[in-house]
Amino acid sequence: MKPKRPPLPATASAAAVALLLSLTACGGDASAGGDGSTVTVTVGYQSRTINTVTAGTLLRSLGHFERQLNALGDGVTYKVDWQDYATGAPITAQMTAGKIDIGSMGDFPLLINAARGKQLGKPTRLVSVTGYNLRGGLNTVVTAPGSPLTSLKDLKGRKVSTSVGSAADGTLVRALQRAGLDPDEDIEKLNQQPAVGASALSSGSADALSQFVAWPGLLAHQGKAKALYDGARLGLPTFHGVAAREDFAKERPAVLEAFLRAQAQATDYLDAHPVAAAEKVAEATGLPAEAVYLYNGAQGIATFDPAIRPSLVAALEKDVAILKDARLTGDVDVDAFVDDRYVKKALGPAAYARHLAAGPPEPAGEVWPKGAAKTLPFTSARSLLKYVAAHRDQVRAAYVPDATTGTLWFADRSVWVADGDELLPFVTPENARDHIAGHGGARVVPYAEALERAS
Repeated sequence: MKPKRPPLPATASAAAVALLLSLTACGGDASAGGDGSTVTVTVGYQSRTINTVTAGTLLRSLGHFERQLNALGDGVTYKVDWQDYATGAPITAQMTAGKIDIGSMGDFPLLINAARGKQLGKPTRLVSVTGYNLRGGLNTVVTAPGSPLTSLKDLKGRKVSTSVGSAADGTLVRALQRAGLDPDEDIEKLNQQPAVGASALSSGSADALSQFVAWPGLLAHQGKAKALYDGARLGLPTFHGVAAREDFAKERPAVLEAFLRAQAQATDYLDAHPVAAAEKVAEATGLPAEAVYLYNGAQGIATFDPAIRPSLVAALEKDVAILKDARLTGDVDVDAFVDDRYVKKALGPAAYARHLAAGPPEPAGEVWPKGAAKTLPFTSARSLLKYVAAHRDQVRAAYVPDATTGTLWFADRSVWVADGDELLPFVTPENARDHIAGHGGARVVPYAEALERAS
């Protein structure tokens, strides 16, 4: 189970840049404002990028931010304008145009946000984190179910869809480099929105898709894709976070702190009621709850915590080089961009320190029985398989952590290896092959055989 949180008080493309410039050229600052007694706070979020739900989809459904604003007692009537986007680029464009006050996005888009804000004289600050994975497991490269591709090296000469400037693009670039491939020369990169890329993969116009949460898990759950590369192989943290306009934060610090307190409340709710949270997000987004839970569940790929960890800041600093090579940004002053003063004040110094000391749970499997409000945890893959084999018609979803990287994946979509008496799950064929190479006699077995061996 995830460790309990400490108690708290009460795709940057040319088109995106063009949008950014056009919005800025319009002039007009739409910062939080009103008629003196009514203030509208505009929040940009990505409903289907479910690693941001504690600052977006879930937070909105719970109503915590509105209640925190009403509790300020400053004589002001607050309205919240929630604006939903598919990626981080338009949120950045609207923030630098003064039309969004607070926005959530992934680590690479956050850096673009910082760069654009400085360039256009509308600086922004990273004020909290939503969900993170210390190994990079939030980004995955997938292929079509019947694809003959089994490793990144097989992508040479192939078409790969991704969203340029996203964290998933960064994972693709780094992974290809580690595989000895040139990301600019050895593949044909298709710069596409996630939904367009998913369609391209299904139609065969793309050989692979590199995307962020929740697209890889969603497509795998639907039987429309299989995992080719587990981003956790990189061993580099990836996360999503919350940015705020600097002028907004200075003008209305109490409002920003109210947002961060509400985010912390949403995080507590997700930790205490992971199944209910997944159902709420599923209802709001149209995503299958089983795919939401893969990332946001008790043992999910993402760990949610608003604290800005030093390891995540260090990861941002390493990400700058990737964006500079892609000519998406110049230098970014990460230290100037990161500002944890507001979240520290919102949570309280002692609670904030406890958050920093906490971490992700130890990898474990889970079974979600049909109709259940809670999942069943399993410490071994064999015991989970044994349960599933005995309750086949009663299982809504089963999840297992990769035996090497710890990345959670659907049990029936995993690559299973029989190694003596052990049954070991892996996200990708490559992860499985690496294990087999060091264990004589180990071999890949079908999921049905793994169930039979465990029963």
